[in-house]
Amino acid sequence: MNKTYMAPSAGEMRASNAEREPVIEHLKQAYAEGRLDHGEFDLRVHLAMTAKTRAELAAITRDLVPPVAPAHRPDVWTGPEPTGEDRMLAAAAHAAGGLTTFVGPLVLLLLSGKRSEYVRRHAAEALNFQLTLLLLTIVTFGLGGIVYAVAWIVCVVAAVVAVSGKPFRYPWTLRIIR
Repeated sequence: MNKTYMAPSAGEMRASNAEREPVIEHLKQAYAEGRLDHGEFDLRVHLAMTAKTRAELAAITRDLVPPVAPAHRPDVWTGPEPTGEDRMLAAAAHAAGGLTTFVGPLVLLLLSGKRSEYVRRHAAEALNFQLTLLLLTIVTFGLGGIVYAVAWIVCVVAAVVAVSGKPFRYPWTLRIIR
C-alpha cells in the first residue's frame, strides 16, 4: 500500500475568513453600484460565508467586474526617483517650516515646486502643517503656541524622511494646499 500524497490545487484549498472578507467587500461594492439586487446580494454573501474552498469563493464573483484599484495614496511615492537636489529641497521645506513657520515652505513651494513634483508635494505638506499650527494658535487665542514648542521635532522627522526619498504625511493636519 504505497499511497503518494498529492497536494491539493489552489482551488481545492480550504477558504479562510481572511479570504472571504475581500469577496464580501467586492459584493458590497457591486450592490452599491446597482449590479446586484438585494436578494442576489444576500444570497451571494451567504454563499461567501459558507464557502469551503477557494474555488467556491471565486465562483461567487466570477460574473462581476473586477474590483476597482485603490485610489491614489498620498503616503506612497509613485513618481520618478527623486534626485539628491530634490531630496535636499524637500527636507529644507520641512526644516524651514520649523524655523520660519509657513514662510519657508511657501517660498520653496513657489520656487522649486514647479520644477519637481517631489519637492512640491513635500513643500505643500510642510506648508499645510504650518498653516494648521497657525490656525490652531489663532483659534485658541495663543494657547496653541505651546504646540510650536514641540513641532520642530516633527519637522526634523519629516526632513529626514524627505532626504530618504519617501513621502511624509503630518498627522492631524488640514490639507488646504494640494
